[in-house]
Amino acid sequence: MKDLQITTYLLQPHGNIPNNQQLPLLVYRQVLKNSNDLVSQFKDAFQQNNWRGSWVNGVFNYHHYHSKAHEVLGVTSGSATLILGGPGAQELTANAGDMLVLPAGTGHCLKSASPDFKVVGAYPAGQGNYDICTEKEDPEEKRENIAAVALPATDPVLGKSGPLLQHWHLL
Repeated sequence: MKDLQITTYLLQPHGNIPNNQQLPLLVYRQVLKNSNDLVSQFKDAFQQNNWRGSWVNGVFNYHHYHSKAHEVLGVTSGSATLILGGPGAQELTANAGDMLVLPAGTGHCLKSASPDFKVVGAYPAGQGNYDICTEKEDPEEKRENIAAVALPATDPVLGKSGPLLQHWHLL
């Protein structure tokens, strides 16, 4: 996967969304090639690389974040515009085959989507007790949780040699 395109975003706090000032959001473009069964491909890759608790659905249409877990989203069908980092922050279009790795504290919200938009989500092993935090909560109370979230041991798709380790572990 030498031609894998990865974009990083180090999101600053935005309103009541704390984001993560230590770990960048990672966007992998076409990490898995579009096929008839991206759901199974993402689920299998996540499972093999110790990202657990996988689920299939969309993305909430309100700004939220997780203070107790990192999250991976693999786009399995359709496309969507997501707002990352809080209201008025970074907008990104994600397409089938793309994957986003959201460090704990990263705000995310669905702005618009094609009717067939779906993602597979998962969390690093041991982080299945994720919470759902919104703009209504005081982010100062969540910063301690965010700082305590352990770094994953593997990239969700490319394992121990994956780019997540380079982008997160060498900080």
